This record gives sequence, C-alpha cells and structure tokens, in this order.
Amino acid sequence: MTAISHGDDDIALVDRALADFPEDPRLHFLRGSLLAGIGRPIEALSALKAAVTLAPDLAIARFQLGFFQLTSGEAAEALSTWGPLAPLPAGNYLRLFVGGLTYLIRDEFPQATEQLKLGIAANQENPPLNRDMQLIIDRIAEIANDAATTDDAASATSFLLGQFVGGRPH
Repeated sequence: MTAISHGDDDIALVDRALADFPEDPRLHFLRGSLLAGIGRPIEALSALKAAVTLAPDLAIARFQLGFFQLTSGEAAEALSTWGPLAPLPAGNYLRLFVGGLTYLIRDEFPQATEQLKLGIAANQENPPLNRDMQLIIDRIAEIANDAATTDDAASATSFLLGQFVGGRPH
C-alpha cells in the first residue's frame, strides 16, 4: 500500500464536494490550485479553465489561470485570459499584478517590479499570492544584477520558464 500525501487527501475531499456541486466554480478553482501545487499541471489547467468557464467574473480564478498559462510559456493566452480583468478598479491588486506581469512579458523589468510591489501593497486578502509575486520581484533583481555584470540579456520567457540564457542558468 502506498502512502497518500495530504495533497491527494485534499483533492479527494474537493472531488467529493464536486460530485455534489459540479457547477461550483470555487471548487474547480480550489482543485486546480491544489493540483498545481503538487505538480499535476495538465489536470490543474483543466480545473482552472472549468472555474473560469463556469464563472467568467471570478477574478482570482481568471488571474490564476492566466498566471498558470504564463508560467507554462503561453504569454499570449495569459494576456487573453486576463483581458476581462481590465475593468477592475485601478488599485485592485489583481489588476496591478496583471500590469506587472504584462511589463514582465515585454522585458520591462523596472515597470514590472513597480507594479508588482504596488499589487503586494494593495493585496490584503491573498497573502500566498503576495509571496509568489515577491519571488518574481526577487528574480527580476537577480536578472538585473546579472545583466549589470555580463553581456547576457535575460528575457521574460526564459525567466519564467527557468531556462538558460547565454548558456548559463539565470
């Protein structure tokens, strides 16, 4: 008999709830988040898409789906997914995060950092997301330091995917 991880236990609980409430987008979103957290990206993507399909205005699900697409190398899809978030108020943390990540896609690192920091300051409801955005800010700073000491240019895509730039990890 194999041991079941807490992630598998949590997914089993969500799956039981989904059996009773298959149209609840929050459950699909939770399932997608849990699956992404344990490294099951194909299932995570499907669950996040289901959440957004069921509730197109569920902003956090839409943001997370776009973020997942972006970190999977699908920048154009992420931008398309995030498009409906544009009407959010100017100071909304999700809108600020989308702005920062959009700057990141364009390799505009100073602007990306500024927007992500503003988003962190505005976000009082989702601290784990702040940690994710801070990791990106920290990585941008590393790239800037590397760029100042070498001739290698970092791209946002290679940054997000953890690829090699100029034959070395960045």
